[in-house]
Amino acid sequence: MIELNNVSKWYGSFQVLTDCSTSVKKGDVVVVCGPSGSGKSTLIKTVNGLEPFQKGTITVDGVSVGDPKTNLSKLRARIGMVFQNFELFPHLSIRENLTIGQIKVLGRSKEEATEKGLKYLDRVGLLAHKDKFPGQLSGGQQQRVAIARALSMDPIAMLFDEPTSALDPEMINEVLDVMVGLAQEGMTMMVVTHEMGFARKVANRVVFMDKGVVVEDCAKDEFFAQPRSERARDFLAKIITH
Repeated sequence: MIELNNVSKWYGSFQVLTDCSTSVKKGDVVVVCGPSGSGKSTLIKTVNGLEPFQKGTITVDGVSVGDPKTNLSKLRARIGMVFQNFELFPHLSIRENLTIGQIKVLGRSKEEATEKGLKYLDRVGLLAHKDKFPGQLSGGQQQRVAIARALSMDPIAMLFDEPTSALDPEMINEVLDVMVGLAQEGMTMMVVTHEMGFARKVANRVVFMDKGVVVEDCAKDEFFAQPRSERARDFLAKIITH
């Protein structure tokens, strides 16, 4: 479904990704973790062309992301993306946030878009809030709306970029519960997160990054039981003991 081969990226002379390769099969949940500044968010944003890359190839469902002829808007409509800071339109109601992309990008009628959007709003447990505005919801609720909005576009895969890092601790689980449900339903997912409990529960594989390099890419059980690199062992020791 998603294939990255030797992807490298520079910001000016600073190399932020170095020869990163990994693949995500249909139905896989791949967790990307590592210390801050390791390139995780940049890597996931190259998958749908939000971050350009200078070397290597990325294909999503057979479409080359780096090919200048690829229609990136069309591609992004097929890959749901959930960001750290929700990225909802503050001046639009929750219902409008859920339908605008469907109408403008997918060409759906307002009725069809509304039906689909409200179905997913109900799926994340927030149907009662459909006429509110984002500012009237908690951070956890806004993030669940963002997930419903992404699902309304009928994506073939979902990308999550640290979806709980901007949330208060008590709101984290309500978002993770929705993500666990999606994973159990077979949604293909690539998730940048520090939530190791989530990784243990639903990931098939863990990609561990450090300084722009994929240090480990292995089955979840293998990663948690016996990481091969000293860097990953050190990371896990710090993150799991506190």
